[in-house]
Amino acid sequence: MSELAPIDRERPTMNRQEKRSALSDQRMFDSAIELINERGTAKTTLKDIGEFAGYSRGLASYRFGSKDALWMELFKKFDQIWKEHIGIYVEGKTGFKALRAAIDAQRDIFKKESNYLRAMYILWYESLGEESEIRTSLMTHHKIYRRDITRWIEQGIAAGEISHVVDSQQFANLYCATMFGTIYQWVIASEAIDIDPFFDYLESMMTFYLTNVREQ
Repeated sequence: MSELAPIDRERPTMNRQEKRSALSDQRMFDSAIELINERGTAKTTLKDIGEFAGYSRGLASYRFGSKDALWMELFKKFDQIWKEHIGIYVEGKTGFKALRAAIDAQRDIFKKESNYLRAMYILWYESLGEESEIRTSLMTHHKIYRRDITRWIEQGIAAGEISHVVDSQQFANLYCATMFGTIYQWVIASEAIDIDPFFDYLESMMTFYLTNVREQ
């Protein structure tokens, strides 16, 4: 008879502890989202976040160390949500189809993650006035967004789906300015943007331009 392996009596406890930590982190993330939307970042403290989540006033400070560290964790979490979300839409698509899928992904995240989206943009806009890890990360992410749009336009031109006179880099700048400007308006006054009609019009306008523009 073979010797029985020793029973790991610590691992179940570690698993429960890991689950409790993950749960408390998620509750604090959710609390931070609610408080940022209500007060902004300047008036949201780690103590407030811990208490709002139902924990001691010091837990958020113990877990994250500073507000900047917590904001960065929120940034990473939302970034992962967005990557997974848009990945579902654009997977296997190139060119014009990928661009239209990206527009649909942006439309959908307004509906599915509206609280998170609003809080993240409040956080990002309030971080622009000073050098920070978030500001540096935003610069990198915006370069990636412009790069992706540029690539899809160039693929569409090569495939004959998009007019060859379209300037892919300038269109990428225009697309990002339109999208982020729209989100800015929505954060300030959500009633000003009727999501579905707006995105229907945006998609039809861009489709018309990309497929019909001619040399002057």
